[in-house]
Amino acid sequence: MDFVTVDFETANSSRSSACSIGIVEVAQGKIVFEQEWLINPDQHFDPMNISIHKITPHMVKGQPTFQELWPTLLPFFENKSIVAHNASFDMSVLRYCLDRASLNYPAFNYYCTYLLSKKILAHMPSHKLNIISNHYGITFNHHDALEDARATANVLLKLLEQEQHNSPAELAKAHGYQIGQMYAGGYTSFSASAGKSKKKFAFRPNTRK
Repeated sequence: MDFVTVDFETANSSRSSACSIGIVEVAQGKIVFEQEWLINPDQHFDPMNISIHKITPHMVKGQPTFQELWPTLLPFFENKSIVAHNASFDMSVLRYCLDRASLNYPAFNYYCTYLLSKKILAHMPSHKLNIISNHYGITFNHHDALEDARATANVLLKLLEQEQHNSPAELAKAHGYQIGQMYAGGYTSFSASAGKSKKKFAFRPNTRK
C-alpha cells in the first residue's frame, strides 16, 4: 500500500502558474514523509486565487521556480503511484509546468480519489475533498497544498480499507477505472474504462503564460 499524494495551488487561471505543491508519501499504509514547497511562478497572481489559497506574490519572492525545484520533486514522481483529488487538474498543472520549463515528463501511474469516491460513495451529494474528508472524520485546512495532499492520502486509505484492497491499482481496476499514466512524450487519463480503448495524448509544448 505505497503511494504518493500531490496537490498544487496556482497563482492564476493558467495551469503553468503553480505557486505551491504539497507532497505526502505513504509506505505500507502509513504516512512516512510530507512537505510543502512554495514556488515562484514568475506570473501575476489573480486576486481570486489569492482569496482561495492565501498565497501572495510577496510569499513566493525568492522561492525557486518550478524549473529550479524540479530536481527535488522528480524522485517523488518517477516510477511511483501518484494520487490526487481531481487528478485531471493536478496532472495538467504538472504537465503545463513541465512544458513551460521544457522538461521531460517523468514516468508514473496516477489515480484520482475524486472519481473513485464518486463510484464508491455514490450516495454522497458531493465528492469534493472537504465533503469526503468530513464523511470519514478527517479534519484539515482546505486549499492548503500540504493539508489537501494529506487529506487525499487519508481518504484513499479509508477507501482502500472500506473496499478491502491493498493498492490503488487494485481499487481502480475493481471499480472499472483505467489507470492514468504519464510517460515521455504523453499521457493517458485516469478514467472509466467501460470497454473503451486507451486514449493517448501526445506531448504538446505549452504556449500559455
